[in-house]
Amino acid sequence: MTNFIFYVNPTLTLACRPAGTPALHSLAAAADLTGVHPEILQHYCRLGLLGAQRAGSEPTFDDNALYEVRRIEHYRRHHGVTLQALPLFCALSREVERLQTEVRFLRGP
Repeated sequence: MTNFIFYVNPTLTLACRPAGTPALHSLAAAADLTGVHPEILQHYCRLGLLGAQRAGSEPTFDDNALYEVRRIEHYRRHHGVTLQALPLFCALSREVERLQTEVRFLRGP
């Protein structure tokens, strides 16, 4: 039996996809979902904050990238992190999360 995940796509209609299938969003859809201008999203891609951008093609964004955009915007709006400092700040944040996961694993159940 196949599991399905239900989600609301950018047109606000209910859609389903098989579980384990990543949802990919276009640049325009990601901008709508996050409230961030498409040019800013492209800048984040150029900085390497949202994964690798394929040369000559419009970037696509999975759910993890949308989460990362929301987190980046939180850093900028609430903590005053500048565009120049974002790559370092995001790298440090990911490292903290990785270390927290490792500590939870080492502590065991």
